[in-house]
Amino acid sequence: MNATDRTPADLLRSALAADPARPLVTFYDDATGERVELSVATFANWVAKTANLLQDDLNAAPGDRLALLLPAHWQTAVWLIAASSVGVTVDVGGDPAAADLVVSGPDDLERARACSGERVALALRPLGGRFPQPPAGFADYAVEVPSQGDRFAPYAPVDPTAPALAVGGLELTGEQLVARARADAARDGLGPGSRLLSAQGYDGWEGLSAGLYAPLAAGGSVVLCRHLDRLSPEALDKRCADERVTVTAL
Repeated sequence: MNATDRTPADLLRSALAADPARPLVTFYDDATGERVELSVATFANWVAKTANLLQDDLNAAPGDRLALLLPAHWQTAVWLIAASSVGVTVDVGGDPAAADLVVSGPDDLERARACSGERVALALRPLGGRFPQPPAGFADYAVEVPSQGDRFAPYAPVDPTAPALAVGGLELTGEQLVARARADAARDGLGPGSRLLSAQGYDGWEGLSAGLYAPLAAGGSVVLCRHLDRLSPEALDKRCADERVTVTAL
């Protein structure tokens, strides 16, 4: 990867330049049977559309704080990098009342209503489906994002030394986040082509690193598994073999 990368969005740009066709995020939900595989190019397209939604429709700007109330999911990974592209600080599981905008899954809508700014809801249905009935007071992500542009350019440069991520009492700048992700990748033996299977949640740094940032920083990919406890040991072994997993974070 590019040694000059200083933000998570930089890491994605380098991955896109290196090999846009390779897998980046493979997502399983063992409660629904869902499997989604996103190449670097497809993931980057979702990120661009989401960043455009943030910047143009939600009026987000560098320094704004986004309360992210979502589980470990491929769409959550998209939001994390999209916010980095705009310069918005992501507060994972943060207080919506203290945020400029909130992004919520279906289980946290009532809590999310405490945000006085823009509110976005994700149904987290297979294939990125929309809510059957849009929740009152929220923009439905699945309705709003398809029409957004496929290319993104920030109106203001993103400062790598500004806060980029807050989770579990830890706050990191873009530079610090990239440095930690690279250190984690080195610790876990990740490199180009590595496939990390993660069943960890996104509610702490370790889960975020294993489930997105470290594989991205290493030029590898992640097999992100939700509700993996519903899988038998034999089925897990088969998944690891089928997905050519090289490292696990369970």
